[in-house]
Amino acid sequence: MKRPVYALFLFVFMLAACNQSADNTNSDKKDPDPNHQKAMHAFSDIEKKDTFEVNLTGNKPADMVVAFTITRFDGQKIYDIKIKATDLLGSTDPNIDLRKEQDQINFIHTIVKEFLSEEKFLVPAVTKDQEPDDYAPDKNFYTELKQTGLNGFTYRLGKENNYYIAWSEAEKKVKIYYNCC
Repeated sequence: MKRPVYALFLFVFMLAACNQSADNTNSDKKDPDPNHQKAMHAFSDIEKKDTFEVNLTGNKPADMVVAFTITRFDGQKIYDIKIKATDLLGSTDPNIDLRKEQDQINFIHTIVKEFLSEEKFLVPAVTKDQEPDDYAPDKNFYTELKQTGLNGFTYRLGKENNYYIAWSEAEKKVKIYYNCC
């Protein structure tokens, strides 16, 4: 009687060990790459979602480059810029100490991590009651956005250089509709 109970106990123990091993394998999946961010939002079309991607390459601030692309829902790349990481370090808040290289790297990683945060997506880009001011480089495009109701996106280069971009249905390209502090 002891042998069958012992064999049953051993079988259950081995089965549990196998299941636990499989669970551990699944939980060991790596976190998403911190140098790559991806988000999908309506941008060139009010209903269909485009893909926004940010990739950071390089190991030292002088060599680091942030690639920012927007790909339309139909697969067409509509925005593709490369930003030197050193440009992101310029004109930063004077209270942030970036004298050490590791602090610069951490700061750049934070920018990449937050580049596609939800508050950067502007729905809509321009409301019907907003009027263009001196920071709107193309008043006609600003008016177009009021009429189409398309969404916008904003990103920052340095402390006081914010770009606001949106899709121009008339010109079939992404344009800056506001550039300010």
